[in-house]
Amino acid sequence: MLVALIGLAGHPLAGEAKDWYFKPAKNNQPATTEPEYEMLLKKYDGIYIGDTSKKDIYFTFDNGYEAGYTASILDTLKKEKVPAAFFITGHYITDQPGLVKRMAREGHIIGNHSWGHPDLSAIGDEKYKQELQKLKTAYTKLTGQTRMLYLRPPRGTFSERSLKLARDQGYISVFWSAAYKDWVRDQQNGADYAYQHIMKRIHPGAILLLHTVSRDNTEALPRVIHDLKKQGYHFRSLDQLVAKKHLPTHDR
Repeated sequence: MLVALIGLAGHPLAGEAKDWYFKPAKNNQPATTEPEYEMLLKKYDGIYIGDTSKKDIYFTFDNGYEAGYTASILDTLKKEKVPAAFFITGHYITDQPGLVKRMAREGHIIGNHSWGHPDLSAIGDEKYKQELQKLKTAYTKLTGQTRMLYLRPPRGTFSERSLKLARDQGYISVFWSAAYKDWVRDQQNGADYAYQHIMKRIHPGAILLLHTVSRDNTEALPRVIHDLKKQGYHFRSLDQLVAKKHLPTHDR
């Protein structure tokens, strides 16, 4: 890590690394983030939230490794006809090829979460490019699909340089406006806990981040989807959001 940081010292955009976070609002009103973060995302075509005047929701799942729940999540999404985006790592491709192929076959977006899950703000430009390209190449070899448009930076850590590199490589960086601490496998508290935490964060235009290693999420998901539909929410894909925002896209 130290070598990587030294190598970036003279980079014109080697600014301080930042940890993504959102500021939740009360009563299911739209979340916000730091003005600086908003500015950087706008400058480099990143997204974290949709149109807050419409009851649209965007489901995104991070898949670093498998804990036995993704198939059930896919079953729920298929039954309810809900699109989602799954951000996968190299480990997930090599360890769970069948699930990756199922995601693609059932029409979900597959996003780049890097090959080895490093802090993308702390590695050199070439290593950065290799992390993304290795993942995409493996995905294409596995599924036959060549399109990979979206990137979720591991750990939500980013810098101006890493956002620019993502855009230059043809990716749209995807952050989030709704989430809760759901990734700790030995701190599961039950489906009701997950349901309450998800529902209090939901707002119009929400990009929701969930982790598939959570048993709680898996068990709560049918009820979450059912109740959000009753509240008039519509489940959209990131492609629909990008089209609305008129962001430039590349055939990746």
